[in-house]
Amino acid sequence: MKLYRLHKKQKLPISVDMAWEFLSNPNNLSLITPDNLGFNILSGAEKPMFAGQIIQYHISPLWGIKTTWVTEITHMTNKLYFVDEQRFGPYALWHHKHFIHDIDGGIEMEDIIDYKLPFGIIGQLMHIILVKSKLEDIFQYRSKKLETLFGTYNKETN
Repeated sequence: MKLYRLHKKQKLPISVDMAWEFLSNPNNLSLITPDNLGFNILSGAEKPMFAGQIIQYHISPLWGIKTTWVTEITHMTNKLYFVDEQRFGPYALWHHKHFIHDIDGGIEMEDIIDYKLPFGIIGQLMHIILVKSKLEDIFQYRSKKLETLFGTYNKETN
């Protein structure tokens, strides 16, 4: 079994309250997801985030093939962190921790994703060939989109 980890940090010139308000609204996920993934929430985003929340959506991660992804918000501490875990979807395991840290002049968002691909050695090859770079691209898009929405963190001016 091969388990992978993606670890990203981003600083933004906003308050913890503003960051939490944005991140705790599941509907905002579509704003920071690349259009070419065909992301569409089907159910579960009617309320602000809470532990036990199930969110179902369609996504087309590869070659336009639509798949249903179901995640559960398994842990949450208001304005500090939340965890989403895939219940059904394209990964054999998806465990995504989101942290918000208060820093001088803004916040630092930290994402730690532990994931496993299905199909054994074929999944490992797909990780090398395609999946790793695709995830990097998604998080790079997200980073740029968040800067467009909230501004660029610059400690010297904040």
